Amino acid sequence: MAFCGRRLGDWHPGAPGPSYVFGLGTDSADVAAGRGLEARVTAAKMAATRWYFARLNKYPPMAGLAPKGSETMTVRAGFLRKMLLLVVLLILDVFCPASQAALKGGCGKVDITPPVGIALIGSYGKASEDVLDELYVRALVLNDGRTTVAIVSADLLYTPLEEITGPVRRIVKEKIGIGEENILICATHTHSGPEVFTRSKVRPDQEIAASEIDQGYLQTLIRKIADSVVIAHKNMQEVKIGAAMGRLGEMVFNRRTIKPGGSAVMTWRVSAEVAATRRIETGGDGSTIVSFTLDSNEPDLTFGAVDPEVWVLRVEDANDNIVGSIVNYACHPVCVYPHLPTSISADFPGDVTEFVERAEGGVCLFALGTAGDIVPYQRGVKAHRQVGRAIGGEAVRRLQFVGTSGDVTLKAIKKEIRFPTQRAASADGEKKADEAEEYISSEMQVFRLGDIYILGLPGEILVEIGLEIKRRAGLKRLFIITLSNDAIGYVCHGAAYDEGGYEPGSGSNLAKGAGEIMVKEALGLLKRIRRGE
Repeated sequence: MAFCGRRLGDWHPGAPGPSYVFGLGTDSADVAAGRGLEARVTAAKMAATRWYFARLNKYPPMAGLAPKGSETMTVRAGFLRKMLLLVVLLILDVFCPASQAALKGGCGKVDITPPVGIALIGSYGKASEDVLDELYVRALVLNDGRTTVAIVSADLLYTPLEEITGPVRRIVKEKIGIGEENILICATHTHSGPEVFTRSKVRPDQEIAASEIDQGYLQTLIRKIADSVVIAHKNMQEVKIGAAMGRLGEMVFNRRTIKPGGSAVMTWRVSAEVAATRRIETGGDGSTIVSFTLDSNEPDLTFGAVDPEVWVLRVEDANDNIVGSIVNYACHPVCVYPHLPTSISADFPGDVTEFVERAEGGVCLFALGTAGDIVPYQRGVKAHRQVGRAIGGEAVRRLQFVGTSGDVTLKAIKKEIRFPTQRAASADGEKKADEAEEYISSEMQVFRLGDIYILGLPGEILVEIGLEIKRRAGLKRLFIITLSNDAIGYVCHGAAYDEGGYEPGSGSNLAKGAGEIMVKEALGLLKRIRRGE
C-alpha cells in the first residue's frame, strides 16, 4: 500500500500483498493532468474512505468469536471498526501531511521614482532637480501550502507603520488575502529619496506637518508598494530556497569613535589619504574592527566594531534559475548624500540590486542590516557605484554555492513593543536620556523559512545591538533587517548614552534602555518561533 508515494507492507488480516491502493504516486498521469500534491492528498482521503467501507463489507465483524447477535460480538465489532478507521486516518495524516505541498514563490518590481521637483530627504526643503538613478519597490512572496509571507523592500528612507506599512498591508490583505502579520515592509534607507514622512516617532522637534508632504505622490506610492506584492503573488511558481553568508568588512567603518576619556566623537568620513591606512583587525571578543591612522592633529581615537556579514537568500525555480534574491548588509546608504542634495537616487543599494539582477537575473531585494553607526569606507558619486558593485559582487559570489530546498515550512509572528522616550530637555537645555515619561509603540516581526530566520526591527539600530542579538540567538542563518515596518529613530545600546554623540543625542527620542529592550524582545520572538509557538 502506498501513501504519498511511500510503500507499506501488509497490515490487516487477509489483506492482499503490497499495492498502491490509494494511488498517490506522482506517475505520468498525475503529471499530464497537472495534479499537484494537494489534489492527490484529497483524492487519497476519498479513496481511504471507500477502502474503509469495503473492508467492513469484506470482513464480517469478529465472525466465529462470539455467538451471532450476542452483545459481546456487537461491542467487539464496533471497537474493531473504530480502530480500523483510526488507523486509516493516522496513516493519512503521517504520510500525507498538507505541509508537504510544494513551496511556491514569486517576485515583483515596480518603479516608484517621484517626479522631479519633489523635496528630498537631504535637500533641506529644496526641490529635486534631476534623477541620478530610479527608485524601485521589490517584493518576494512565498507560500508553503498553508502559510504565505511577503517581504518588501522600497528605495525610501523609512516605511512608517501608520503612514505606509499599515495602509499597504490593508490593501494587500483585501486584494490577495495575505494577513497583515505576514507582511514585512522595509526601507533601503536611501537619503536621496522623497520626503514623504511626518517623522512622528523620531523627535518632536523633527516632526513634519502632513500639509507639507506631497499627499498625491504618497497615495500613489502606497498603491505601488501594494502592487509589487500583488504582482509577486501572481508570479508564484514552484521554487527552492537557501541562504549563504559572505564577508565584506573593508567597505565600512564605525563612525562612533571613542576618545581616551571614553566620550564619543563622530567621524562622519575619512579623507582618501586616511582611507589608504585602513586596517581590519579582530577585537578581543572576536568582533571585526576597521580602523585608520588619523591625521596628527586628530585625537587618539578608538574605532568600534562593524558587522562584515553579507547574507544572501536565493530563490530558484525547478530548473535552478534564480527567481529572486535578498542581499542583507549593514552600511548607511550615504554615498550620494550630501554631495548631490537635489538628485534623486537609490544610493549604493540601487547598485547592489542592479548588479545582482544583471548577473543572475530575477528580482533582487536589498535589506539593510544594523547600520545605525556604520558608514561607507568612501563617499561620493563615484563611491556610490564602487560600494554597490563590491557588495553586489560578494553577493553574486555567494549565490553560486547556495544549497536549496523546496521542503520548507513557513512561520510568521509579530509583536507590539513599547519603547520609553526621553525627556526633550532639562532646565538647562540638555537632554536627560535616562528619564522617560512616555512611550513609543511599534512592532517587531520574525519569519521562519525552514532553517532560515528573518528578524524585522524598526528604527536605525546601532551595530552593537545587532551583534549582540546574533551572538545570543545562536542561529546559523539569521537575517536582521532594520527599518522594518516603522521608523522610530536611532536605537542605541546603554553604553552609547554614557559616551554621548549624535545617535543617542539629537538622533533619538528613545530613553536609555531601549536597546536592551530590543535585544530581549528579539531573542524572545526568535525563541518562540523556533519552538513553533
